Amino acid sequence: MTTGFPLDDRLAADTHHVGDLPLCRVLLMRDRRYAWLVLVPRRPGMVEVADLSEADRAALWREVDVAGAALRAVAPCDKLNIGALGNIVRQLHVHVVARVAGDAAWPGPVWGHSPAEAYVESELVTRVQALKEALKL
Repeated sequence: MTTGFPLDDRLAADTHHVGDLPLCRVLLMRDRRYAWLVLVPRRPGMVEVADLSEADRAALWREVDVAGAALRAVAPCDKLNIGALGNIVRQLHVHVVARVAGDAAWPGPVWGHSPAEAYVESELVTRVQALKEALKL
C-alpha cells in the first residue's frame, strides 16, 4: 500500500483493498451481490474530478476503463454503472459496478438500495484474486 495516503474511514470500512493502479487505490465493496469496485485517486484533499490535474483526470478515466474491463472479465454483466457521487463520502472516488438484469437492485441504482450482504471469506479471496489477475496487479 502507498504510505501517507489517507483513506476516508467509511470507504475503509465498506471495502476490501485489491491493489493500486498508477493513480488509484482499487477497492472492492463488501457486498457479494455485486461485482463493485471503487477507485480512489491517491491524491490527498481531492473532492471533485475537477480538483485533479489534467494529467490525473485523464489517468482516472483510463483506470475506470481498466477497472470496467476487469469486472467484465471476472463477472460478465449486462451493464456497467459508473458514478462519482460523493454526497456522503466527500473524498473523491469513482464507483464501477457490474450490473446484471434482475440483480437485487435492478433496474435502480445499487447505492442505498439495501444493506450489504457480506462475502463468505472464501468468496472474497477468490474474487480479489481474480480481480488482481484481471487488473495485472
